[in-house]
Amino acid sequence: MISKFLSKLKSILFKSAASPDTPLKKEKKATKSSKTSKTKTKPKSVNSKKNIETLTTLPGVGAKSAKALYEAGFKTTKAVIAADEKDLLAVSGVGINLIKKLKKLK
Repeated sequence: MISKFLSKLKSILFKSAASPDTPLKKEKKATKSSKTSKTKTKPKSVNSKKNIETLTTLPGVGAKSAKALYEAGFKTTKAVIAADEKDLLAVSGVGINLIKKLKKLK
């Protein structure tokens, strides 16, 4: 019901060349896909939490730096260890001391 109201409001405000029925159909499809994507993201969020927790097993990596490393694209401990120093320094919360500790693991 709200989606119908919003689509009518959009059609009034933006006065697209398409008929008002077309945005309704598109919006319904979008809501269906958003529902399916929500169910898919739950396992990913659990998986990401596990990956972040495994990153904290590295020496010198705490919760904040593990989250920053994960968000920067370093999903596994192997990826962090194998990463270039410049790439790691670009991550906020990662300093030279952490990189020295990670070099010892190689």
